[in-house]
Amino acid sequence: MSDAPIEVAATRDRELVRSLISGDRWITAHALCDLDDGEFPRTRCYVARRGGEAIALGMEYSGWAPQPLHLYGEPAGVAAILTHGIKPRAAWVPTPLGGDPVLDLQYETEKLHPMLRMGLDRTTFTPYAGEAAPLVVPLVPADAPALNRLYQLGFAAWLPPLAVAEGLYRGIHRNGRLVAAAGTHVIGRRERIAVVGNVLTASGFRGAGYARATTSAVTEALLAFCDEVVLNVRSDNPAAVKVYESLGYSVKAEFEERLVIRRTNITLPRFLRRIFGGV
Repeated sequence: MSDAPIEVAATRDRELVRSLISGDRWITAHALCDLDDGEFPRTRCYVARRGGEAIALGMEYSGWAPQPLHLYGEPAGVAAILTHGIKPRAAWVPTPLGGDPVLDLQYETEKLHPMLRMGLDRTTFTPYAGEAAPLVVPLVPADAPALNRLYQLGFAAWLPPLAVAEGLYRGIHRNGRLVAAAGTHVIGRRERIAVVGNVLTASGFRGAGYARATTSAVTEALLAFCDEVVLNVRSDNPAAVKVYESLGYSVKAEFEERLVIRRTNITLPRFLRRIFGGV
């Protein structure tokens, strides 16, 4: 059967996609979240089959490049998907440490971040109850401008009010100014799993427990309807790792987050690659 040709086709079969990503939920959390009714229509999915058996999946989030691209399954199937299915000019791709030889055949790495995937559930969560805890408040869509100022996001990366409405955000204000916040990248209510992100405290307000307090509040709210909560953190940021460990998060995997640009026969200067890659 291994000599049978590999066929690649687009799919909107959500149960098929789920069957290919339901193994290690800590690792596939982002993709599982994208199975939600509000997220799945925003994805493009391709499946590689050998002899009728699904052996690999490519799942790309729609929007201006670069967007997240998730690849799962047999290397030969992934290679076929990148050749005949999903072919973004730029994408953010999580890879094993040292990279992915299949991906490297068609893409070059523009940026690389060493990352940890951390996660917890209700049995391991330790809520923060320090002095900053009473300062935390829910954030609503009207807080989007304040969040953008805190995150210092430009027009291309602007966080819209809809993202706050669809997500779950908590923040701390001092003297009328939002100085700390934590939120979500995506919530999978269908699969009861969520991804925490956008954790930031403004300079001048750090060291007071604000990151711990806001992250704890977001995590606690998510665990009211999710079985697992995960987050990504740079492995070279021990202070952040310590904060998350204090809440009960533990390392589930090490990986590399890569911004990749599709290889072409034309070598573009770096500044042009940035323009066409959308970075």
